[in-house]
Amino acid sequence: MPAYDYKGIIGEKNTYTDGVIEAINEDEAAFRLREQKIIIISLTKSKKKSANDKTKKKKDNDGESLLSKIPFIGGGSVKPQEVMLFSKKIATMIRAGLPIIDSLEMTENQVVDKKMKKIISGIVQDLRGGFELSQCFAKHPKVFDNIYINMIKAGEASGKLDIFFDKLVEILEKRQKLKSQIKSALMYPVIIMCIALLITVFLLWKVVPVFEEMYGGMGVELPGPTKAIIAASEFIQGWGGLISLLSIIGFVMIFRFMMGASAGFKKSVDGMSLKLPIFGPVLAQSTISRIALIKANLFAAGVDVLEILDIATSSTSNTLYIEALERVKRGVFSGEDMSKLCANEKMFPDTYSQLIAVGERTGNLEEMFTSIANYYEEEFDNVVGNISTMIEPLSMVIIGGIVGVLLIAMYLPIFNAGSAIG
Repeated sequence: MPAYDYKGIIGEKNTYTDGVIEAINEDEAAFRLREQKIIIISLTKSKKKSANDKTKKKKDNDGESLLSKIPFIGGGSVKPQEVMLFSKKIATMIRAGLPIIDSLEMTENQVVDKKMKKIISGIVQDLRGGFELSQCFAKHPKVFDNIYINMIKAGEASGKLDIFFDKLVEILEKRQKLKSQIKSALMYPVIIMCIALLITVFLLWKVVPVFEEMYGGMGVELPGPTKAIIAASEFIQGWGGLISLLSIIGFVMIFRFMMGASAGFKKSVDGMSLKLPIFGPVLAQSTISRIALIKANLFAAGVDVLEILDIATSSTSNTLYIEALERVKRGVFSGEDMSKLCANEKMFPDTYSQLIAVGERTGNLEEMFTSIANYYEEEFDNVVGNISTMIEPLSMVIIGGIVGVLLIAMYLPIFNAGSAIG
């Protein structure tokens, strides 16, 4: 997203400020600054691609605690399960009427993960130092994303922190459920193919050489399929096996590098993944369900629609959906209806835009996005269930077919010899 350098005066404090803001165009940048009650002195497009560095520097100058500047000991991030468990405990304690600091301290004593314990300790220290709760959480972006932070901001603004922590737990649980279902749907066929590959390699490595030695002693003419299997066995036992293994490792490494280094390559892969038979619809439905759920909760929190669309882009890593959401955001900023904009995007099905149109007419987008999330979640569950039911017999057919073809090819000379004698 383009970045814009700005200089201005904060109206309430009458103090000078400058920094970098990300926006789809200069008009939106000016709009966002005015929302922050900043009187604009100058606004120019930044030469840098991202505003992260300047924004961090500005936050330090505004008086962030020294704790946020200390490198996190041990590095890395926290497991999603730990974040979800932490959120559940905080939500339960706040609902019971405990103050937020007491809730955090009690949770810190119960947490086993050292990284999470250190983060909670930092949040407590910053909270005692006078920072708002959302600011304390925002200092750990690798653990708490912008969806998490915005839900806490909404809870602070409305005075209903317990309700919004409950909503956060719901988001995290559904996100974890979707991830586990996608993994189970995709991992099953991968495991089956790996088993089939291992069986094939074992037969070529150990069984075929026995038949080759036997036929060599008999001096019989081997049919074409048998010769092909023996050639494959010799290839695996020689340098071919090592070359194949190194080629696979090299391909995986290059693929991962290209996914991170080339936006065009990632976009192509994202597009192909959505066109995969059976699995493409699974990925699409899970993405739409996740986007709709996040939008529903943010609408309930009273977050601005442009901010909601901006946050929704971080709920998926698929380039095509991110670009579609950016175009919708650009159109909404220009005054167009979200339903019409979504209808023009091929990434969103007709049902999605139709339900949004109903929400726009009734003035209840929160309910409509909740309905969309539930609808596509149910569709997703049905597809995953069908895949699981279908793959089990299919896997037996694949493995049986591989073993059968290899055995028939190896026994074919014996069958031919028997026919000749007959």
